[in-house]
Amino acid sequence: MIDGRRVLALVPARGGSRGLPRKNVLPLGGRPLIAWTVEAALGCPLIDRVVLSTDDEEIAAAGRAAGCDVPFERPAPLATDTAATIDVALHALDALEAGGDAYDVLVLLQPTSPLRTSDDLTGALETLRSSGAPSVVSVVRSPVRPHWMFRHAPSEPLDPVVSEDERPARRQDQEGEYVVLNGAVYVTDVDELRRERRFVTARTVGFPMPPERSVDVDTAADLARADALLADDARDPSA
Repeated sequence: MIDGRRVLALVPARGGSRGLPRKNVLPLGGRPLIAWTVEAALGCPLIDRVVLSTDDEEIAAAGRAAGCDVPFERPAPLATDTAATIDVALHALDALEAGGDAYDVLVLLQPTSPLRTSDDLTGALETLRSSGAPSVVSVVRSPVRPHWMFRHAPSEPLDPVVSEDERPARRQDQEGEYVVLNGAVYVTDVDELRRERRFVTARTVGFPMPPERSVDVDTAADLARADALLADDARDPSA
């Protein structure tokens, strides 16, 4: 709870992963992938409840084993490749509210970011409180600046993202730090989410995370990298 506002952590995990089949329950550091996210959420003192939204019984069982609540089954139309995360989140909020369990702040935690910690979640929620912003998302510093990025299509000329007239003559003349979303933490005021129907708006504030905790598991190579980082770190997800 922050400033009297109830905080829900929602872990969305459907069964039909294409890039890495069954990725949400694949082993990582001796636990199912999803367990790392659940355990980090349970270790955050500002979160009141941790809920899993899934259509898959094996994922649900892994979530329960890690200590997560699974109070409903995600409807089939919200478990397709084309289902929007915002609709999954609003379904969960509505389902809980219908049972008399309403929340003011939502923390959306994708299980594909297993290296985030409880401290990251606490930091993001404290950023929401201190900034007065309606939403906070985790970011990581980009190794590439947009001035030197190009759109690419086969056999077509490179199309610069930033025009040559706007590009500084030297790399060291570029000002400011550039970041990208790392997908690990999305924190938002529930009323704002219902109004805007998106997690990132013009008033969203960034919460920086280091690259070693920003791994997004989408492929077997990503999973192997996360495993290697865990082996090097040998830490508890709730640290």
